[in-house]
Amino acid sequence: MSKFFDFRKSLFKRPAAAALQYDPLKPEPPQILAVGRGVTAEEIVRAAHEHNVPIFEDAALVEALARLDVSEHIPRELYAVVAEVLAYVYRVDAASREAS
Repeated sequence: MSKFFDFRKSLFKRPAAAALQYDPLKPEPPQILAVGRGVTAEEIVRAAHEHNVPIFEDAALVEALARLDVSEHIPRELYAVVAEVLAYVYRVDAASREAS
């Protein structure tokens, strides 16, 4: 009998963060740019703030992404939720351009 494993459930108590790279003009899915826990997660978030990169918080998604390797493309199972993140980023970018 196989046991169900929920990848969204955190195995760790330390904060986690992941950064994605995506070029809508290319056929490849989003790719993991950085992933980490604890101090590394804090550095990822700090770098995002420093470079005005929008931050989207979703604990279940970051837990799934934290299990992937840097430079790995996101799996098909995460396409829908990552599409929500990309839509959020595009809205934030559009709003910041209008405000400028």
